[in-house]
Amino acid sequence: MSVLSRFTPRPAPTPGGLSMFDPVALGIDENTTPVRIGLAYRNILLAGEPGSGKSGGLNNIVAHAALSLDCRLWLMDGKRVELGLWRSCADRFVGADIAEALDTLAALQVEMDRRYDDLDAAGARKIAPGGEPLIVLVVDEVAYYSATTGDRKQRDAFAMLLRDVVARGRAAGIITVAATQRPSHDIIPTSLRDLFGYRLAFRCTTETSSDIVLGHGWAARGADASLIDTADRGVGWLLAEGGLPRRIRCAYLDDSTITAIASYAAELRGGEE
Repeated sequence: MSVLSRFTPRPAPTPGGLSMFDPVALGIDENTTPVRIGLAYRNILLAGEPGSGKSGGLNNIVAHAALSLDCRLWLMDGKRVELGLWRSCADRFVGADIAEALDTLAALQVEMDRRYDDLDAAGARKIAPGGEPLIVLVVDEVAYYSATTGDRKQRDAFAMLLRDVVARGRAAGIITVAATQRPSHDIIPTSLRDLFGYRLAFRCTTETSSDIVLGHGWAARGADASLIDTADRGVGWLLAEGGLPRRIRCAYLDDSTITAIASYAAELRGGEE
């Protein structure tokens, strides 16, 4: 394949019925209107206290990516069990190993640089539908890699590599989806957190925590995730297209449904040429 042909728009492959250039279904809003967001050329941060429903939002995004054959799925999960059910259809899966996490991000950085070299040579500005596959990087519990495991040098290196991927990856077709309980500066450096254009805040313990997720001042204007009832798992404030937060409820995928989707996605991906 020539360099130019990688960036010549062609119809995107959709054997699974989905494409990463299609809007991703998350759930419904307060008017029961379906909520979908376009994640191509975007990054999203999900945060909220334990049990607030982050995994529901995360699994909806991963399910869409798994069934989209125009993307590659890279998963990182220090606990292994939240994203582990998707392992069969993932191109890469990293568990509780900071060294492997660093190697994976470094490999992604190399791939990103290669893509920019090819884009430059082709006179193109970004990956187009039907060109090189997008890469969806999903990091669950960022805090495990950035603040808990390994030594300080490794944790700092993880944050630095992830920041570069988020900052430069969009035009190269790299979508970063990150989840954590509270994205404070000691967990996700402010310089990294501010790079996420899309935010999804599930229940938080305080108004300040809600503003850390969505951005300063939104709680005072009514978008306060600390006011979400503890019983309302999966409910959150989504800041995406339009620039105004809206309250939504994410669809819930149980373990058997995830296993079935992952198995089907693995079959589809196994049949790729």
